[in-house]
Amino acid sequence: MAEPLVLRTAVGKHDHVKPLKDGRVRSSRVTLEFQKFDPLPKAFRTMVRGGELDLSEMAIVTHLLAHHYGKPITGLAVPLWSRLPHTNLVCPVGAKIDGPRDLENTKVGVRAYAQTSGVWVRGVLQHEYGVDLNSITWVTMEDAHLSEYDDPAIAVRNQSEMALRPLMLAGELSAIMGEREVDPAGIRSIIPDAERAAKDWIAATGIVPINHVLTVKTSLTQEHPWLAGELMELFDEARRVAEANGAAPPPPYGLEGTRRSLQLAFAYSAEQQITPRVYDVDELFHSI
Repeated sequence: MAEPLVLRTAVGKHDHVKPLKDGRVRSSRVTLEFQKFDPLPKAFRTMVRGGELDLSEMAIVTHLLAHHYGKPITGLAVPLWSRLPHTNLVCPVGAKIDGPRDLENTKVGVRAYAQTSGVWVRGVLQHEYGVDLNSITWVTMEDAHLSEYDDPAIAVRNQSEMALRPLMLAGELSAIMGEREVDPAGIRSIIPDAERAAKDWIAATGIVPINHVLTVKTSLTQEHPWLAGELMELFDEARRVAEANGAAPPPPYGLEGTRRSLQLAFAYSAEQQITPRVYDVDELFHSI
């Protein structure tokens, strides 16, 4: 029997992948050699810049940009992490902001303009609450994972040494994304009853906002045509084992189950000047 293919792998600490990490789920054809990255987005940058990874969790907008700039990675429709965008936008408790439209003509902070969470939040602000995104100055802390990418003119880099939350509490920003700890931390959600609003949006649209999926080196899927299917089976079996042990189920695996969510995020990305056109999911993902 041939030796298993060894893949240098980076994925987060998700319950639905633990059975792969602890050996409860294995393959005779593939060995996943897990690498540690803390924080996990360092793995995204390593993968898209050609570092020593074969298989990696990846933010979907980073994967979109990787495709745009011709990076040799392929997506696998295995949703590893999702987030409720409505809950991911906060302001100080005493701020004179009654709703999302009050953010217009102000400064809002986000770690990076092309961050997937930010794309989802801005899409919801525009389409559900009528916010003019171009009236807002988006203050960022760092660049995208793709060195070729430049932010649009509505995004500016923070020039102070303060982090986003202190900047907001000092009155320099009206709101920030990425902070979920509300009262008693002195901050509150901008969207009223944000968690309920997010769940209502999911129920109405049938779309779970996906943030992270799997990516694999394209050369490996070309050299080993069976690999994508084997990986899908491995992660699917790990999910079933985790769910049987009480883990919360992630969104459905497979391209058809994730297509609408991914396609909407790609549409938002084009609207927000991250990509010059709306890319089709089939251009970026293996057809399984």
